[in-house]
Amino acid sequence: MTGSTASAIFESIRREAHAGRLVAGQSLPPVRDMAERLQVNRNTVAAAYKKLVAAGIAETLGRNGTVIRPAARQGEQEGLAPGSSLADLASGNPDPAWLPDPSRVLGAAGYRPALYGEPVLDGDLERLARQWFGADWREGDGLTLTHGAVDAIERLLAVYLVPGDKVAVEDPCFLGSLNTLRCAGLEALPVAMDHQGMRPEALEDAISAGAQAVLCTPRAQNPTGCGLSEARAGALREVLGRHPHVLVIEDDHFALLARAPYFSIAADTTTRRALVRSVSKGFGPDLRLAFVASDPGTAGRLALRLAPGTTWVSHLLQAVVRDLLGSEAVWAHLEAARDAYQGKRDALIQALRAEGLEALQPCDGFNVWVPLPAGSDADAVASALARLGWCVRTGEPFAITPPAAALRVTISTLEPVDAARFAAQLRGAL
Repeated sequence: MTGSTASAIFESIRREAHAGRLVAGQSLPPVRDMAERLQVNRNTVAAAYKKLVAAGIAETLGRNGTVIRPAARQGEQEGLAPGSSLADLASGNPDPAWLPDPSRVLGAAGYRPALYGEPVLDGDLERLARQWFGADWREGDGLTLTHGAVDAIERLLAVYLVPGDKVAVEDPCFLGSLNTLRCAGLEALPVAMDHQGMRPEALEDAISAGAQAVLCTPRAQNPTGCGLSEARAGALREVLGRHPHVLVIEDDHFALLARAPYFSIAADTTTRRALVRSVSKGFGPDLRLAFVASDPGTAGRLALRLAPGTTWVSHLLQAVVRDLLGSEAVWAHLEAARDAYQGKRDALIQALRAEGLEALQPCDGFNVWVPLPAGSDADAVASALARLGWCVRTGEPFAITPPAAALRVTISTLEPVDAARFAAQLRGAL
């Protein structure tokens, strides 16, 4: 390690880390020792170390000094490996039978190839999106397209935060959000939940602990299925109203199919906010498109990252989504899908209750969260269910703090008669 300026010391250490000569967890010399070794001022070394932390190369561990940061690791993903013989109650997927066929609407309307220099956003699609947002659209908001909700969240965090920053998230949390934070070098601060969503005092604690952003799912939260009540959303707005600098991201991923109403947590004083609505749950995960309604400053920053000629959202995808959103038959199909998913959720909840088990309620979405009795071993229960032909997820992959034993059960393809059999076999496994 060499250098006489903060930049030179930073480059030297970064080079050693990238070459593998400094490994994850290895401590850098204390600032005083490094300053003496390089014959520079302590402030110069401190500035270099600060830059290493900001770049995600190192992390500060308080009294334990500054160490090389481990490489980002990918956690569990949604979905299942193909070919499994188990009944899928784990993937988080929609029921393919309820996904509309996009080739029909696109074939009817046709497609005109888009070229460089054309508008980023299809004009008719923008009109339909604003109509879909309705009263949830705030005056002056900008509209941005991204490649799905997770892409939107990643881009929003990237335009405001740097590695090492803290983000307040629900605990338990969506797998995609946790993986996004890990890959970006951001720290997830857990916000405890109950059946109404984030608890206000827990959000206040996370902001006091340094959260620069809050990522909240207003309804159909994955994995719990919870949604914010009007009163709870108001209490969270009060908290955020005292911290107008905090970036507020609302991931309303289930908006196309949601039965629960939407209540915003962004306060009137919030200066940086974004509401994300994806089409993947209603139209299929392969339609990687989400709308972001955000304040003008945030919309401008997002536009810089989605400029023509670099990473605009495919106009072919835009044409498909435009024609789906513009079809009365598709909206009627979505309404039927809502009813079907609600029926499957209700059937499982009733079957569990008949076996003396309670799911977290009220809930929406594709998943039902089933807390297990105190002292239960969730992994052992999941293994026992697998031997009976059921594939479920335990609560552990979604947790930031040590979780209470629970199962997340995907109901998308679970028929009522099978729900009764599953509930009985879960009770037997317990």
